[in-house]
Amino acid sequence: MINKVEHLGIAVKDIDSSNKLFSKLLGKQHYKLESVGSESVITSFFKVGDQKIELLQSTDNNGPIAKFINKRKEGLHHLAFHVDSILEEVKRLKKEGFEFISETPKKGADNKIIVFLHPKTTNGVLIELCQNTEKKQ
Repeated sequence: MINKVEHLGIAVKDIDSSNKLFSKLLGKQHYKLESVGSESVITSFFKVGDQKIELLQSTDNNGPIAKFINKRKEGLHHLAFHVDSILEEVKRLKKEGFEFISETPKKGADNKIIVFLHPKTTNGVLIELCQNTEKKQ
């Protein structure tokens, strides 16, 4: 079951200048900078109350974030939800008719395993499901 909004993902061209911008906006520094090879990104996280904002910069000119920015410019990239069991949610959502970019969970940023629902089945919004890596699949 989906428990809460885990984070909002924002595609950015330059993580350093975006960190400065969001630090000024939020009045605090990011708490984590991490490279995620499987997604070809460098991520930066800010805590806002109980929620997080994830900035994503592409490390590959042909990566998903670079393609997103080239097509749509910088901005909101995805909405992520926390789940207790990612495999159970994939099964449940498939039964409900949702399609996935990939149904196989993979390592994401911030100690999570992740999958993405295809935007064509979610009103054009890229949805990410996140499970803490401490929990067994």
